[in-house]
Amino acid sequence: MVEPLIAAPKSAPVAFPPPVSAARQAQPAWSQVPLPQRLAVVRKFRHGLAEAALDLAAKVDSPQRQSTAETLTAEILPLLDACRFLEQASAELLAPRRLGRRRQPLWLLGSRVELRREPLGVVLVIGPSNYPILLPGVQMIQALVAGNAVVLKPGLGGVAAARAMATELAVAGLPAGVVQVLGEEKTAATAAIDQGVDKVVLTGSATTGRAVLERLAQIGTPAIMELSGSDPVLVLEDADVELVAAALRFGLTLNHSFTCIAPRRVYVHRDLAGSLEERLIEELRDLPARPLPPGAEKSLADMVGEALAAGARLVVGEMPLGGSSAPLVLADPPRGSSILAADIAAPVLSLIPVGSAAEAVELAADCPYRLGASIFGSTSAARDLANQIPAGVVVINDLIAPTADPRVPFGGRGDSGFGVTRGAEGLLEMTVLKSVIHRRDRFRPHYDPPRAGDDQLFAAYARVVHGTGLARRFRSLSDIARLGLARGRSEQLVEHKRKRSEA
Repeated sequence: MVEPLIAAPKSAPVAFPPPVSAARQAQPAWSQVPLPQRLAVVRKFRHGLAEAALDLAAKVDSPQRQSTAETLTAEILPLLDACRFLEQASAELLAPRRLGRRRQPLWLLGSRVELRREPLGVVLVIGPSNYPILLPGVQMIQALVAGNAVVLKPGLGGVAAARAMATELAVAGLPAGVVQVLGEEKTAATAAIDQGVDKVVLTGSATTGRAVLERLAQIGTPAIMELSGSDPVLVLEDADVELVAAALRFGLTLNHSFTCIAPRRVYVHRDLAGSLEERLIEELRDLPARPLPPGAEKSLADMVGEALAAGARLVVGEMPLGGSSAPLVLADPPRGSSILAADIAAPVLSLIPVGSAAEAVELAADCPYRLGASIFGSTSAARDLANQIPAGVVVINDLIAPTADPRVPFGGRGDSGFGVTRGAEGLLEMTVLKSVIHRRDRFRPHYDPPRAGDDQLFAAYARVVHGTGLARRFRSLSDIARLGLARGRSEQLVEHKRKRSEA
């Protein structure tokens, strides 16, 4: 049941079951709703969300968010696109898939295999505070399309948006109980986990992710972890410096850089380092300071201070911070500086000159976070280099925005987590795979106990099917014929003796 927005009068108390229990009670019926009808709910939700877009945007009360226009472009429009993608693609993605006879072992030719995608049950979505509509919204809709019930725990400041989305789903026809909205407190998530969910989808810091995983490991609950990022930007020798500077400005100002795939480390070819530094000073010098997320100020100040003491230069921005900050740009932080291996929820950028793309890849690998990366330069060189970067998503000649494509699966590696959301793969993550194997004939030779000479027969079969050398395989085929004939004669003799004994 959708969490009520208004408490029941004291004179008429209503006892609600715990959220996970309520979701579990509602899920079986929802999973039996035919997929076209589930998608019809998503379509109505999309239409309703489009009409209420301004009202929903106004519910995001974040000091990092610049305007409702930014909320519309960064969250609501991508969520609407994701809904439409699911409306169009889910039937094909979730349809049972039959495996043909191609590549099937000869000795199993009588078997037919069908792969089915089934709902998990109850999915707990733990949302972040920086994008309270887009990230949990897409995850929730994907889980619902797959036939799951959802328990949504919003991030700090996200409960109003979460309840608004749940209300829109109810208006669109989602049955009561299928979506449950929890409070923002951390204990709400742990209580839901302890009540027993079938999968957890967490978007948050690596620290939070490890704590949740430790709890989940005790009960064997699977998870998708979209965790911290510290994205590298590789600027090749032939890159367009003006384009790079404009992209970095965008990355440092979008949601005041409180974005998991915001740029943090720029590995720029030495021939372009000076001009990029100058261009960034021009791009960023007049930008206003905005509040930092809770807890970000001290860690940022400590890391910047450490880098400056080791020889780095602060080319954009000022210290101390005082709870808010305009974009900061450090030049030449030494290798091993903590700021080059940290997840920072603040608009800070480090410029590291390199002599080659290979050096850039080597230095970028020092950081344990592998969520995203960007490369600027000629398309052919950048495409080749993308193969060498261990990240969940690599964008060439752009930043952040292309990842909002609803077809693109999103997830990290290393300390940035595992599993994906969004795209076709994100939908399939909300299902459990079942293989159904059936046979129509009555041929079951594996039921027969082993007989004398079977080891030679099976060894010959292995040489025919998997061995090398045409002549050797042909001889093994002759061995199969000979051994099979001998086995047939043996069976005839056994049958003859049986009949004589019965007579």
